[in-house]
Amino acid sequence: MDNKLTVGIADMKLARDSGTLITYALGSCVGICLYDPILHLGSLTHIMLPLNMEAGRKNAYKYADTGVRQALSEMTALGCSRSRLVAKIAGGAKMFELTGGTIGNIGVRNIDSVRTILKKEGIRLLGEDVGGTTARTLLFDVASGKATIRSYGKPEQVI
Repeated sequence: MDNKLTVGIADMKLARDSGTLITYALGSCVGICLYDPILHLGSLTHIMLPLNMEAGRKNAYKYADTGVRQALSEMTALGCSRSRLVAKIAGGAKMFELTGGTIGNIGVRNIDSVRTILKKEGIRLLGEDVGGTTARTLLFDVASGKATIRSYGKPEQVI
């Protein structure tokens, strides 16, 4: 039986051995799949913004920096080894035409922040489908570690 857990915006879910984690509407947001292939333990985090500037950090999963670290903490508490963890990411589209270069393009800033945090935490980034101008749906199968990206008008992609 393939159970599906929906990950909302500024949210994270975990699954072990079986199941699909799914998040919708990844426009400028980024979905981050973390996976321990030995334990078949996976998480999917849906972040909205690159850095947590909020006093009191009310929702760690809203931000790339605190969201990745919180997901890592929860996975480590369940026995995963950080040395085995790998990541796949999707999203970070430019959904609106704004002036200001990178400053106005939150999608690019989210992608850059996620890549930086993963590198800083020593997590290998195995695959990505990022950028562009189209929103994505991300499905993460924790049994296999495969991430499937669906986007309007494009063929389904597996990373």
